[in-house]
Amino acid sequence: MTGPLLLSYYGDDFTGSTDVMEALASNGVETVLFLDIPDEALLKRFSHVRALGIAGTSRSETPEWMKEKLTPAFAWLKAQKAAICHYKVCSTFDSSPGIGNIGTAVEIGKQLFEQAFVPLVVGAPQLKRYTAFGHLFAAYQGEVYRIDRHPVMSRHPVTPMHEADLRRHLAGQTKLSSGLVDLVTLGLDDADARIDALAESADGMVLFDVDSPLSQAQAGRALWRLTPPQGWFVAGSSGVEYALLAAWKSQGLVPGAADFPAPGKAERIAVVSGSVSPTTERQIRTAASQGFEAIAVDPLDLLGENGERVMAKAIANGLDVLGQGRSPILYTALGPSADRGGEIDRIAGSRHRLGQMLGAMLHRLVAEARLTRAVIAGGDTSSHALRQLDVQALTTLLPLPQTPGSPLCTAHGLNAATNGLQIALKGGQVGADGYFAQIRDGLTAA
Repeated sequence: MTGPLLLSYYGDDFTGSTDVMEALASNGVETVLFLDIPDEALLKRFSHVRALGIAGTSRSETPEWMKEKLTPAFAWLKAQKAAICHYKVCSTFDSSPGIGNIGTAVEIGKQLFEQAFVPLVVGAPQLKRYTAFGHLFAAYQGEVYRIDRHPVMSRHPVTPMHEADLRRHLAGQTKLSSGLVDLVTLGLDDADARIDALAESADGMVLFDVDSPLSQAQAGRALWRLTPPQGWFVAGSSGVEYALLAAWKSQGLVPGAADFPAPGKAERIAVVSGSVSPTTERQIRTAASQGFEAIAVDPLDLLGENGERVMAKAIANGLDVLGQGRSPILYTALGPSADRGGEIDRIAGSRHRLGQMLGAMLHRLVAEARLTRAVIAGGDTSSHALRQLDVQALTTLLPLPQTPGSPLCTAHGLNAATNGLQIALKGGQVGADGYFAQIRDGLTAA
């Protein structure tokens, strides 16, 4: 890479990884997201960027997987010598000791980077996520809920959140201690001295509260001020980037804005969805009135002994819709009431396999109908589906400032059908009701 990298990162799922890329690119920090550790030739193609990331799947993996896979990934990122190396987690912080263990990832990074403590920033007002006195809050349908009372995240099918105090939540995942820089401390006249004193004695993790643009800027200033000359490892949501951007802008390190022309309308797109979120349910139902055709695919049939036949039928149905000039949505659930998670989990490796099968279906639709734009809905689904499209890297094509976290991206790779594909990866809770039509029409606002 030429010139100093401001930031490198590892995203614990693909939608979260594009969330970080969007935040940086929107503020003039050119960023590339790789799907694996790149070879020298691929890295050289993006030698102009000031931030780079690796999109991972650790949010849906075990601690044993993390120890095997995150260690070389973090080591490669460290070798890029960015000022900040960020382990990116979901802004809802949903995780458990056995799946998506954030504590394990922090332990690996802390040891590899040889630092006394790892800073944590989770609050991101841009995403309507807030931390106050160590507790996490998130919005849903215009109301803000403590995360353990959130209508969706408290009932997440894999990692439901039953504790809002993030330090207590982490205590179930790691023996590392957790300090806190709370809102009161951030606002004090001698905040720098108090934070320095905490940093000198910290041994584990230190969480910075963020509940507003003001506290976000204060946290970002502290994070950047404390960054050692050799760089360091931090963890948290894309709130890390939003906080740092405020500090970088104040020092003139980044432009603070970038121009992204609207790409125009695509006559047809294809969508695959493995999300059980009520947000995605509303989006699918809304899209059905906006020129899309919703096609149900039974996940248990897909995973069964006749799965290849079920997949072939779904692809044929999708191609038929595309042939009529409309856009198909192939989905495995329509909201929480259709969640078959309990039955699916009885089949070993089924959740990963479902994502892979949805990705294979999307690849066929894109290749055979020669589509230029597509969407994958569902955080875990995106992580496993996108790999089926032979994509090596993503860059931001169109940020969506009204619903940040789900930008339209450009895919880069060696496969002729998907190189240059415009694709959006949408987390279950992300986007307005008209999201799919927004992507089809190439609009910045739904």
